[in-house]
This record gives sequence, C-alpha cells and structure tokens, in this order.
Amino acid sequence: MSPEQPLRFLPAIEKLLQHERLQSLSSSLSSEILTQCTRRAVATLRASWMRHVPESLDEARALEQAVALTFEEAARLLTPSLKKVINATGVILHTGLGRAVLSSAAKTAMQEVLDGYCNLELDLATGKRGDRHQHVERLLRELTGAEAACVVNNNAAAVLLALNTFANKKEIITSRGQLVEIGGSFRMPEVVKKSGARLVEIGTTNKTKLADYANAITPRTAGFLMVHTSNYRILGFTHEVELRELARLAREKNVLVVHDLGGGVLVDLRQWGLPYEPVVAESIAAGAEVVTFSGDKVLGGPQCGLLVGKRDLISKVKKNPLMRALRCDKLTLALLESTLRLFLNPSRLTEQHEVFRMMTEPLPAVQQRAEQLKALLHASFADRLQLSLEPSESEAGSGALPLEKIPSHAVVLQSPTRSAHVLAHDLRMAPAPVLGYVREDRLWLDARTLRTGDLPVILSSLDATRL
Repeated sequence: MSPEQPLRFLPAIEKLLQHERLQSLSSSLSSEILTQCTRRAVATLRASWMRHVPESLDEARALEQAVALTFEEAARLLTPSLKKVINATGVILHTGLGRAVLSSAAKTAMQEVLDGYCNLELDLATGKRGDRHQHVERLLRELTGAEAACVVNNNAAAVLLALNTFANKKEIITSRGQLVEIGGSFRMPEVVKKSGARLVEIGTTNKTKLADYANAITPRTAGFLMVHTSNYRILGFTHEVELRELARLAREKNVLVVHDLGGGVLVDLRQWGLPYEPVVAESIAAGAEVVTFSGDKVLGGPQCGLLVGKRDLISKVKKNPLMRALRCDKLTLALLESTLRLFLNPSRLTEQHEVFRMMTEPLPAVQQRAEQLKALLHASFADRLQLSLEPSESEAGSGALPLEKIPSHAVVLQSPTRSAHVLAHDLRMAPAPVLGYVREDRLWLDARTLRTGDLPVILSSLDATRL
C-alpha cells in the first residue's frame, strides 16, 4: 500500500464531530475548541500514515483511531498541568517542586481570602484607598528591626527594583566574589544591567578589601551592593569586607548599602543545630539601608521578594513606577502575612512551620517513617521489587545552607525488569507523581521530605506503574 492510499480513509471533520463517543466532550469544550481537537487528531493520523504505512486499514478503524486521538487532544486541555507531587528527593526547598511547603496557617489564610472580597488596598478605618504593603509591613518591621518594608514578586525583582530606584544611570560597586548566578542561569551582572545601573567590579574572586570599595568611589557612585553567596561558598585563602565596615564607609562617603541576602532567614538557625546563615535583623543592625531576601526559601512562604530598610528609601521604592509591574497580589500577601506571624513565637516553629519541621525532625522519626513505607511496599511488591532501608542525606535546597547535609533515611527500590531510570520515569508519570532520585541504578525515596499521608499515595502510584 502506497503512503497516499490510506489517506482516503481519513474521516471528515463533520463526521468525526458527530461520533457518539465525542458527545461527552461537549459539556467541557465549546464546539469551536472541539473542532480544533478533531482537526489536530486527523492531522496527526495523516502525518503518522505518511511516515509508516499501516498494513491493514479500513474506514471504521480509521474513525476509531481519530476518535481516540481527539480524546487525547481534549485531555491535554482539560487535565491540570500543575498538580500535587510527592517529594521523595530529600531536597526540602526543591525549586522544581515549588520550594517551601506552606504551613496550615498559610493555607487557611489563603482560603479565607479566596472566599469573596478582601481589603487588599482599602483602609477600613477611613474607607479610602490604602497601601497593600501594610498587611505585612508591621510584621516585617517587628521581625527585622527595619523602619519600613514592601514586597514584590521575587527576590531578583527586589534587587532590580532597589537598584533601579537608587542607582539608575549611576554606578553600583560590587565585589567580584559576590557576582553570583542564581537559578535558571540568571546572573547578578545581568540583573544589575537591567536595573539601569552600571556595575563596577572590584577585588578578586577570593579577596576583596575595604580599600577596594573606597578606591572605586566616584561622583557617579550610588552605593555598594553586597550579595550573600547563599548558594555556594569560597573557602581557603579568602577575605570579604564585613557589612558593618562597609556601612561605616558608606556613611562617610554619603552612599548607600544594599544587602541582597538571597534566602530570607529571620531567626538564628544555630538554635536548632543548623549552620549559621545571616539573619535579616543583623543586616539592618549592621547598617544596611536596604535588605532584600526571598519569601519562599527558609522563610517558608510564597514566592516573593521582600525589601526592608530605611523609611525614606522604602518610600521611594514604593513610588517607583516599576512597583506596579512587580507588586504582589492578594493571595501572595495573605500567605506571606500568615507565614510571618509564625515567627512571632520561634519556639513553636518546628511544630507549625513545614520547612523548619523538615529541617529539624529527629532522625529516629524519619527512620520510622521510612520503615513504615518499606513495610507498606513490601506487602504488595515483595515479589517484584528488591527493597532496602538505607541511610541517606537530605539538604535544604534552593541555595540555602549549601554545604549542609541533613542525615536521613530512604527506601531503596530495585526492579529486576526495569532500570532505575525507567522506574523513576514511570513514577513521575503516575496519576499522583512521585519524585525520588537515582543512584547506582537504584531508585531512592527519601523519607525526610515525606509526610505520613504520602505513604499510601506512593503505594498507589507504584501500583499504577504495572510492575
């Protein structure tokens, strides 16, 4: 059969639309959208038959294939793309999985705001237009010691907005050792360039001294940008200027200091046995006029970028026309406000805050959850999988605590019929996706990032792979 011969069996669009099985789609798709689905289905058949000529074909089979492909096209439109995923990677702040798991308080606050209207930009006392930042500003002042605060849609936007406000068409001085690359291959020099500021690099990769900053100041200097290298460390023969020293120099030279902390740490992590990370309040106390940080890393809230600092400077940031393009919506502010409130009582963070709970959960509790998962899987898959319990290492992720490995336990799966990579793919494609990691051709499911309710879901997803 030549490639052209099967094409005569391609069903007409009108005939395909009248097929009884497609009538069920009419309640979900308009006639125009359903027509487009059938056209794409027929086009797919045509292309397939031109590449590979079917051995046997008739009009009825062709029609059934077209109907099946139409359902596939419709499913791509009707099936949610963004869905819940079981995180068994051990990476607590997994950027690909949405970073911080929100607290119960945050989810409750979001639901309340979703259920009708809210006072996003209305002063209820006066009945006049208000400031949307007020919903979190009081909390941020209390928690950081700053005079004022505002919020934009992520930390890169916070840095961009700060530099555009204070250093547009001026010079901003930064140490070469702090020219970081953040996720998605975005680099700090590119963010600075987009802000309109001219970046002046000083020092070397491993050593920058106070004199380097002082010698780089010109009449066009707006200030210094200090960037916390939150996603890597330079060790050995190194030196960086302390923020307090830099702030003193800035005051002497009448320029400002913007401190980009990256991850937003509001409390000293050492009280839970974790490594030290710069605390926002310490930056304010050391003299930084503006501090920027993320809301969805260690802070444990929604994606956003926070700016805290001097009242007059934050006021200028709020008035920048770019604020309109970068500001946050009511859902982000509701989630952030409820998350910040948890930090008013740090002693309960490990109970109420999901990120702190995962980072500090005792190893025996993690091991117990791993044992429960192993027992659950063994009961159903003992004849199809080799299962073992292994010590593992979790991490904070998203550039937070880059050198810290958190002891954990994992259930390790090995199939005699599928490679670990194939099994990992099959679990990702299950109705309830499960994401682990592959090591030594075995699939590891780390229990530190699992919750007890995830265990039966993993069993169901594994069953869906048809091992």
